[in-house]
Amino acid sequence: MNPTLRTHDINRSRWRLLAPALATLALLPGRASASLLSGEALDTAANVIAWIALLIVPVVLITVFWLVHILPEKIAEKRRHPQLSAIKTLCLLSLVFGGLLWPLAWLWAYTKPVLHKMAYGTDVDDHAHHGEALSPLHDAGMDRHAASQPAPTVTADEPPAESRQAEVDELKRRIRSLEMALAMATDPRRGGPPGPGERGE
Repeated sequence: MNPTLRTHDINRSRWRLLAPALATLALLPGRASASLLSGEALDTAANVIAWIALLIVPVVLITVFWLVHILPEKIAEKRRHPQLSAIKTLCLLSLVFGGLLWPLAWLWAYTKPVLHKMAYGTDVDDHAHHGEALSPLHDAGMDRHAASQPAPTVTADEPPAESRQAEVDELKRRIRSLEMALAMATDPRRGGPPGPGERGE
């Protein structure tokens, strides 16, 4: 018999006996360790993780939610959609309604405004204020109205408050006299035209 084959058979038989023993040792429970840290270091790490979870994660989640929520608005702005204001409003309403309107805003931002093109000959917005934030006072023209009206100023040539009160009293007296003249002109007992319910029909 060849000595190398015999050595090889001995080594193989040793491994056959040793393999179940190693498997049994691997399956035996050892000292359990749930964390790499222990004691005070574990408490400190738990505190840091708790503060991160309480402070940083909500801020990041709200920011990501907001950025995703204004995507339709940004898309409509980039595409120069003529109904950008309505898409912005729908995005804001979607925040109130828990995101239910957001898919509609997304679809609207990608649609071609066919009726706008038929009416105005273009499907893009050519206004100079495109992309500005929603501002109802600006849209209503209140800022232009306020700019065109000069601020009330008190000048030296204005009459004092007593003379203004005298003017108001004079105007009130004239209004009373005009009301009495109108009442006398429409009084049927004085020969004026009959009132609305006084016709003898």
